[in-house]
Amino acid sequence: MEFFKIRRDIPFMKNALVFNVISLITFLAAVFFLATKGLHLSVEFTGGTVMEVSYSQPPDVENVRRAVSNLGYSDVQVQNFGTARDVIIRLPAQKGVSSAQQSDRTFQALKATDPGITLRRVEFVGPQVGEELVSNGLKALGMVVAGIMLYLAIRFEWKFAVAAIIANLHDVVIILGFFAFFQWEFSLAVLAAVLAVLGYSVNESVVIFDRIRENFRRYRKMNTVETIDNAITSTISRTIITHGSTQMMVLSMLLFGGATLHHFALALTIGILFGIYSSVFVAAAIAMWLGIKREDLVKGERKRGEGDPNDPNAGATV
Repeated sequence: MEFFKIRRDIPFMKNALVFNVISLITFLAAVFFLATKGLHLSVEFTGGTVMEVSYSQPPDVENVRRAVSNLGYSDVQVQNFGTARDVIIRLPAQKGVSSAQQSDRTFQALKATDPGITLRRVEFVGPQVGEELVSNGLKALGMVVAGIMLYLAIRFEWKFAVAAIIANLHDVVIILGFFAFFQWEFSLAVLAAVLAVLGYSVNESVVIFDRIRENFRRYRKMNTVETIDNAITSTISRTIITHGSTQMMVLSMLLFGGATLHHFALALTIGILFGIYSSVFVAAAIAMWLGIKREDLVKGERKRGEGDPNDPNAGATV
């Protein structure tokens, strides 16, 4: 399916070096902010108090969040849990304040706004749980990266595998850099978004890589740069349809999903935008710098009808 077809190839690789320098500067800036500012981790990672309260009537979550924020919490997670009348609240740990004191103070503030509120449960999330989540999250990220690299090395060629992993890590680090620079809260939902972006970005890279391999087989007179430009140009319509429809759905979560989905949708938005960029100007360009060529992708193919001018399939491959 195509909305439009571009008749003339766009010379993407002509400016590949310029865009790669921009990518490197952006990447290094993200690393700098991660090293100096660090991530603003949520309660799941740092530890804190989790409260579940129940209202007689479905409450306005924004009003609940406002009441809790008035107690001095800059970042507090408030969302419906189970039914529309049940609300779960995650409070970050405070020095010199016990979990019982936190929950009691918060419950009293909420009860002042609605006397019909009842406290269902209170739990304390220790820092050791957060350390375990960080460890498991890094393991999940490492397994995803290793799996993608192994798949691409088998499916295509090791140069494509290296190029795709560099491009995907470029996307991930830049997302984390945004969260570090603006000190947006990094939660488990955001971690899930980062892992989703990894899969989403590699899908775009695979589509372009597959078209490059197909072009190497089909257009034998094209050099590597022309082959890559043609592959990217011929997949633009598909990219616009896929990423455009996905981005519309993510933007709807960002604009109308409320505070609960805000950072999740924000991470996906950044990841999708940089995923398109990295697949074209990072993954494809790095594969070009690594010296990808026709012989790397058509190994073992034999030519048919060579030297026979009457054979319509002369020079074709099987």
